[in-house]
Amino acid sequence: MTHPWFAGSGTPRVLAHRGLVTAAAAAHGIAENSFAAVAEAHAAGAVYVESDCHLTVDGAVVLFHDATLQRVTGDPRPLAAVSLAELDALMADRGGLITLEQALDAFPTVRFNIDVKADEAAEPAGRIVAPHADRVLLTSFSDRRRGRALTAARDAGGVPATSAGTATIGRVLAALTLHSRALVRRALSGVDALQVPERHRGVRIVTPRLLDAAHRAGVEVHVWTVDEEADMRRLFALGVDGVVTDRADLALRVAAGQAPGTDR
Repeated sequence: MTHPWFAGSGTPRVLAHRGLVTAAAAAHGIAENSFAAVAEAHAAGAVYVESDCHLTVDGAVVLFHDATLQRVTGDPRPLAAVSLAELDALMADRGGLITLEQALDAFPTVRFNIDVKADEAAEPAGRIVAPHADRVLLTSFSDRRRGRALTAARDAGGVPATSAGTATIGRVLAALTLHSRALVRRALSGVDALQVPERHRGVRIVTPRLLDAAHRAGVEVHVWTVDEEADMRRLFALGVDGVVTDRADLALRVAAGQAPGTDR
C-alpha cells in the first residue's frame, strides 16, 4: 500500500531543497531552512519541502542543515550548544527560525521530507512528526538514526514514510551488481523511496536498471540536488520519480510540461 505522503501529487515530484530561496530573497539575506524559505516554496506551489533537523541545547528540534552556525549565521558555535532563543535571535533577519513543530503546524498542506542530521534529534523528531505522519517522510544518511526516529514516531502512534540511508543504498547497489531481484527486494523492505545523487565519486548511481529494480519493488527514486533545467528534463525523461532542487520554482514549471504522472 502506498504511503499517504505520496498522495500529495503525481510524479514527477518536486522537493524544494531546504525551502526556496530565490536570488531576490538571497539578496535580502533570507537563508535556507528559514520560515521565509519554507513559505516561499509553498507560495511557489511546492507540495513537498525537503529539510533537515538538529536539536538545540534546550531540546528544540529546529530546521537547520549544518552542525555549526558558521555558514548560515557567521557564528562558529555548534548548533547543539545554543538555545532556541539564541538561535531565534540569530535567524531573525535571515528569514526567521522555524522549528519542526512550527513547520508542521504553520504549513498544514505541505508534505515534509525531514533528514535527521543529529543522533540526539532522532527520537524527539520522531515524536513530533507522529501526529502528522501521513505527510512526513523521515530519513537520514544513518540507517540507525533513521530507525530510531521511525521507532519513536511509531511508538507515539504515527507511521511516517521513509527513504533509505547510506547502508541500505549500498546493499541495493550490491544486489544490482549481483543481478539479484530477490536481494534488491530484501534490501528495500520497509523503504518507500531511494533518495540518491545521480553520481557519487564519478560513479553513476541513477541508471535504468536501478529505476526498474526500485519500481518493481514499489519504491520511488528521487535524485538530489538537481538545479539545471536540462538535467531536470533528462532525469524526468529517464523515469525518476522526483528531484530535490534548490530551484523548486523552475522544477515545477519543468514538471508541469511532462506527461502527467500517477502515484505508484
